[in-house]
Amino acid sequence: MRGIISFSPQRLLGVYGDPRVVSLLFFGFSSGLPLALTGATLAVWLTEARVNLTNIGLVSLVGLAYAFKFLWSPLVDRLPIPGLTTMLGRRRSWILVSQCAIVVAALAMAVNDPGDPDTRRWTILWALVVAFGSATQDIAIDAYRTEILAETQLGAGAANLVFGYRVGMLASGGGALIIADSAGWGWAYALMAALMAVGVIAVFVNPEPAVRHTPAQQALEAAGTEWTQRWAGIPSDVRRALSWGYGAVLCPFLDFMRRPGWIVVLLFVATYKYGDALLGVMAAPFYVQAGFSLTEIGVVTKGFGLVMTLVGAGLGGVMVARLGVLRALLVCGVLQALSNLVFVAQAWVGYSMPMLMVTISVENLTGGMGTTAFVAYLSSLCNVAYTATQYALLSSMTAAARTFFASGGGWLADRVDWVEYFLLTTLAAIPGLLLLLWIMRRLPQQTDLSKA
Repeated sequence: MRGIISFSPQRLLGVYGDPRVVSLLFFGFSSGLPLALTGATLAVWLTEARVNLTNIGLVSLVGLAYAFKFLWSPLVDRLPIPGLTTMLGRRRSWILVSQCAIVVAALAMAVNDPGDPDTRRWTILWALVVAFGSATQDIAIDAYRTEILAETQLGAGAANLVFGYRVGMLASGGGALIIADSAGWGWAYALMAALMAVGVIAVFVNPEPAVRHTPAQQALEAAGTEWTQRWAGIPSDVRRALSWGYGAVLCPFLDFMRRPGWIVVLLFVATYKYGDALLGVMAAPFYVQAGFSLTEIGVVTKGFGLVMTLVGAGLGGVMVARLGVLRALLVCGVLQALSNLVFVAQAWVGYSMPMLMVTISVENLTGGMGTTAFVAYLSSLCNVAYTATQYALLSSMTAAARTFFASGGGWLADRVDWVEYFLLTTLAAIPGLLLLLWIMRRLPQQTDLSKA
């Protein structure tokens, strides 16, 4: 089990300077950049194009690619890409292919107008390709991060990845809005596609990690091979394919389902950030309707908000170290839920830059704290031999809350005022907190299962 690792100040500075740890800044940037292009930034574009809120909420369903990425994560984990895998290795080849898909799709979005009903469907289709490529890239980068780092580098590597990820989100969030405000949406999306070169270069200048195995993994997969060998009369090629599928597809899930309370764990993972997701899907339309300009939204919510998120992430790391993962999750979860009430005050006040800065400060600070504790929990649940697939499964449950569950936010916002809407987002956080209390009571050692 990977626990929280403490460092002396000198050792901490040394580990952050390791080239493998530094590389994750650039991979994190490449991973964070596409998210807003199919999320908040696209929502602002659609709002300006006078698409109604219900349809904006439905368009957010393209993010289901993140929710279901666990379905094809076994392929990313083990399937070679002809030519590229031989040259780059399995991790970097999949990262590169997904980056190319994102670039092509973002450029295609740049030349479409979602305000025109005839071309809107193409905007949505290419947004789906961006989301699918981005989700695939996340699978490969999560596996790359785990396999390239030594045990003592995991904390620094995760911090660098998060920092790069947030900078990427800033570029495609606030940066894209500022560019769109001055040069138009086409240029904004084209420049975001060009920035993916950061990740492409990182693929070529960094090494491929070694493949890692565990005794538990080998025992599970050996049982699958033995099972397929019993099928008399089946061609050997078919048996080999069945054996590969058993090891790549079934074993990561069988390993996870051996753990006590695994269904409750998945429900908790899906609902912990539900309140945040419901708020986030309608935050951009709320800012626009409250009278804030695109530049104001970009500078305050993305620029200033990034700083507060990073501060919150640091505080979350301290809380995990001091309180433990589960108690930190509880404290951060309560603060996340209460932060939604600040949006109630913002809705009462209306247009006010000072109030917006307070709102963004509280929301991003608590969100950063919750994210750090939550990522620590997800990582603690993964068997090192199946990190790509199991982390994809767990993070997919989070994405499900952010997309599928929250897609009805537009429908709800069309039927209540903003004060009522943000009160409801606060209540939406309660189910996840109740599940967490159950886990703390019944499964207090759950975070020690990943080495089983």
